[in-house]
Amino acid sequence: MSRGKSPLGEFAARPLSRKRKKFRWKKTDYKSRVLKLKKKTDPLEGACQARGIVLEKQGIESKQPNSAIRKCVRIQLSKNGKQITAFIPGDGGLKYIDEHDQVHVEGIGGAMGGAMGDLPGVRFKVVKVNGVSLESLIYGKKEKPIR
Repeated sequence: MSRGKSPLGEFAARPLSRKRKKFRWKKTDYKSRVLKLKKKTDPLEGACQARGIVLEKQGIESKQPNSAIRKCVRIQLSKNGKQITAFIPGDGGLKYIDEHDQVHVEGIGGAMGGAMGDLPGVRFKVVKVNGVSLESLIYGKKEKPIR
């Protein structure tokens, strides 16, 4: 058999499948899936939600052509100590969050797990504050527990 040709004939299946297996590593999506690169780089480590402590409140300017200051908080995750920035949805949601509060965060829902809309670099949003839903706090259905 000459070099550079694919195996042919009756006993070609095993060498062909070995060859195909070797070349799969050239494909980026295969490589990242098998090596679990998404899970390793994700601060939530593949989970859909995570709990953390609020370190500081901050305003982030929105990208062009919009002009606004989006209210966000800096959070330290309790599961691994990583720090992330999370968006506070709703009108006046910042009033219900103080420093050292315990919050639950989830993905904001951008393309491929990235940022959404005009928020640069913000991939998460706050869902709960001290075990109470942020939405129910904003609409006045519940009150924030004093810790």
